[in-house]
Amino acid sequence: MSGVLFGPALRAARLFAVLALATETSGCILTKDLPDPALDVPSAYGASGGKRTDAPPKLDWWRGFGSRELTALMEEAQTVNLDIAAAAERITQADAQARITGAALLPSLSALGSVSRLKSSSATSTSAGTTAGGTVVGTTGGREVTTFSSSLSASYEFDFWGKNRAAALTAEETTNAVRFDREVVALTTMAAVANAYFQVLASQDRIRTATGNIASAQRILDAIKSRLAAGTGNDLEVAQQEGVLATQRASVPPLRQTLATNINALALLVARPPESLSVAGGSLNRITSPRVTPGLPSELLTQRPDIRRQEAYLASATANVGNARAQFFPSIVLTGNGGYQSAALATLFTPQAVFYNVASSLTQPIFDGGRIQGNFELSKARQEELLNTYRKTVVSAFTDVDNALVAIRQTTERLRLQREVLAASQRAFGLAEQQLRAGTADIVTVLNTQLTLFQAQDLLSQVQLSRLLAIVSLYQALGGGWEPRVERPVNAL
Repeated sequence: MSGVLFGPALRAARLFAVLALATETSGCILTKDLPDPALDVPSAYGASGGKRTDAPPKLDWWRGFGSRELTALMEEAQTVNLDIAAAAERITQADAQARITGAALLPSLSALGSVSRLKSSSATSTSAGTTAGGTVVGTTGGREVTTFSSSLSASYEFDFWGKNRAAALTAEETTNAVRFDREVVALTTMAAVANAYFQVLASQDRIRTATGNIASAQRILDAIKSRLAAGTGNDLEVAQQEGVLATQRASVPPLRQTLATNINALALLVARPPESLSVAGGSLNRITSPRVTPGLPSELLTQRPDIRRQEAYLASATANVGNARAQFFPSIVLTGNGGYQSAALATLFTPQAVFYNVASSLTQPIFDGGRIQGNFELSKARQEELLNTYRKTVVSAFTDVDNALVAIRQTTERLRLQREVLAASQRAFGLAEQQLRAGTADIVTVLNTQLTLFQAQDLLSQVQLSRLLAIVSLYQALGGGWEPRVERPVNAL
């Protein structure tokens, strides 16, 4: 039944498709070449000392820190983080928009079936007979006409100048940019999880240090009070040490606040309410410091997702320039309609009921108040803007890597020196405490060595944290983990 109904119309649709394919091979003014970024890519990072390393960051780079809890949080964030989920939905939207835009490259085809009934109004007419009183007036009834119709209609715009292809390419490159944007969001999320977790460990270390310092300050206070009871001390010495003790106790609440704040940040990153997340934590001393190798600056151009995102946006803008340029040229559209039409349903599908019409149109813009020219200039300016944004993104990436390398090198050296400071401070405080108990120590010396030790212990935890954050920054600057390199055989074609 359907084959009889739509046979001629389907043949017409096939004709449209053939014409469409033929048109796709015609000339096109779209230029797909991207502008030259004209960037000076260095041969090596300045902070790396010019050394080439062959161990790129692994995809699961966070495992290098040796923390099972951190690994579990990272893997959970990858699957449930709300920012990553929202970015994934933006990819779905971009894919749908690309399909909508690409539909203009294909013919449109629609089916129509209708039944209409028309009744004309009754008309007044004059009869042929007359009477003594005048003319005899009569009426005739209106006609009722029923029409059955079944048809297919198709239209296609010949893309001689590449306007629709440029629009489709614009949408396709925008989709690619959105995909890379999802990787940017994921990398930012992973770095945020690592940073928050290390902040938790640092807070726990500093709280333990502060607790130990409180015990030490209390021990010194007890010794000073003993001197006072023996008549060898005074109230000033007691008051000074009480101030030291109070200061150490006052440092604990801010540390506990920082600890709670970072645990809550972790809960948000894994899409949980704070009450449902339990973080055991531990100590920064148990975290392994992985050795990160930056590779070559040229490799960064293909590894950093934000660079790839800007590159895709630039390609999209370039294709959009082609679309804007093609709007200066004529638009050629072919339309057709065919099917069956009859006043009786029984004769609807007979050869006598077939009808069709085919038409073509050409529209050439002549005057539009400068709209097309303005759109073209807007597209060109947008392309230039994105070109400069792309250049800045690349230069910023090189800067980020160098800054992270410098930070790792300097915090490593600072950590070594701070450990020496801590060892000397512990020895000095131990000697001062011994002299205090022996009654030969100057109270000022005891106070100074005590404060120096407390500061050295707390500062060590901060330096350890800074070094780990620098390592995370380097991973982020490199674009996260890299796909394993595939070495091609020497004789490969």
